[in-house]
Amino acid sequence: MESYFLDWANLLLRWVHVITAIAWIGSSFYFVFLDSSLTPPEDDDLKKQGVSGELWAVHGGGFYHPVKFAVSPPKLPGHLHWFFWESYSTWISGFALFTVSYLYSASTYLIDKSKMDWAPATAIVVALAFFVVFWLLYDAICRIFGQRKNGDAIVGALVFVLVCIASWLACHWFAGRAAFLLVGAMIATAMSANVFFWIIPGQRTVIAQIKAGEPVDPIHGKRGKQRSVHNTYFTLPVLFAMLSNHYSFTWSHPQNWLVLILMMFAGAAIRQFFVMRHGYKLGRNGNPLPYALVGVAVIVGAIVWMRPAPMAAVSGAPVSGAASAIAASASGQNDYKSVQAVLEQRCYLCHGEAVQMKNLRLDSPDSVKQHAQAIYQQVVVQKLMPMNNATQITDAERALIGRWFEAGAPTGP
Repeated sequence: MESYFLDWANLLLRWVHVITAIAWIGSSFYFVFLDSSLTPPEDDDLKKQGVSGELWAVHGGGFYHPVKFAVSPPKLPGHLHWFFWESYSTWISGFALFTVSYLYSASTYLIDKSKMDWAPATAIVVALAFFVVFWLLYDAICRIFGQRKNGDAIVGALVFVLVCIASWLACHWFAGRAAFLLVGAMIATAMSANVFFWIIPGQRTVIAQIKAGEPVDPIHGKRGKQRSVHNTYFTLPVLFAMLSNHYSFTWSHPQNWLVLILMMFAGAAIRQFFVMRHGYKLGRNGNPLPYALVGVAVIVGAIVWMRPAPMAAVSGAPVSGAASAIAASASGQNDYKSVQAVLEQRCYLCHGEAVQMKNLRLDSPDSVKQHAQAIYQQVVVQKLMPMNNATQITDAERALIGRWFEAGAPTGP
C-alpha cells in the first residue's frame, strides 16, 4: 500500500512540476526574445518618458505594444506584475519530486554499490551537498569575475569547468540515472537561487528607491540581467538531464559523465543560436547559425560514438541459478518455465510475495502475462530493470525474456 501512495505522490508532483516548469521556461524565453527584439522608440512621448526600446507584436486576437525603460519608469503604476512564482514553485515541486523518487528510496534509486557502498543517510547528505556547494561556488564566480572586463566569458568558462567536475563526481558516486537527475537538479537549484537571492531582491531595491524619490542605482538591473541570462543558457542542459532518465542508453553508458557533459554543452550552444537570432534579424550581430551547427555536430558525434556494438553470440556455461533458463534458450525453447526461473532469481526480491515495488507482482503467470509488455520494455529494450542491475541479470537472460515476449509471451504449460 505504501508503494501505491508513493506512486500517486510521484505522479501528482511530476504533473505539477512540469506545469510550473513550462510556465517558468516560457516566461524566460519570452523575455529573452523581448530584450533581443526591442527597437528604439519612434514616439517622442515615449522618448521623454525614458523608454529605451519598444516592440509591436500581434498574437491571438489583438496587438501588443510592450516598452522597456532604460532604468526606471517616471512613476510606478498602481499594479505591478512580478515574475517569481514560476521559479519558486518549479523548484519546490522539483525538490519534492526528487525527495519522493530518489531520496526516500535512496538504497534503491540513489546508491549503486558497485560505485560507492554508502549508507542511505550518507548518500542523501552528499546528494544535497551538491546543491549547496555548486550554488556557493557558482555565486562566488559571478561575484568575483562577473563585472570584470570579459567577465561574461570568464564566468561562462569557469561555470562550464564546475559543471564538468560535478558531472564526473556524480556519475562516479551515484547510480547513473540518479547522477544525471542530480546534476540537472543542481543547476536548476542555482537558477532558482538566482531569482531568489539576486533578481527579485534587486527589483525590490529599485522599487524602494523609486518610492523614496532616490536616484536608481543601475547596478541592480545589471546584476539581475546577468543572472537571468545565465538561467536561459542553463535551461536546455537542465531539460536534457531531466528527460534522460527515460533513456537508459545515456546514463548507463560506461562514460556516462562525458555523455552528460556533451549533451548539456550542445544544449547551451543551441540556446545561444536562438538567443542571437533575434538580434541577427535586426542587424545587431552576426549570423548565429554556427552555434546551432556546433550543437548539432556534438549531438551527431555522440550518437555515432555511443552506437551499440553488434550483438555477439552468447557462449559459455552459466553459473547462476537460472542455468536451466539459459539452457532452454540455447536449445530454442522460449517457454514460461524458463522465463520464470529468471524472474524468480532476478525480480522476485522487489516484485514478489513480500514486496511489490510499483504495485507489481511477477510471481504468478496471470500477472506476468498482464505485464509482459512492461517487462519486455524495462528488462530487454531499455535495460532499466533490475534497478542498477542489483541482482546481476545477464545479457543472456535478457535475451531469453526478449525471445519469450516475441514468441507471444506464453504463460501456459
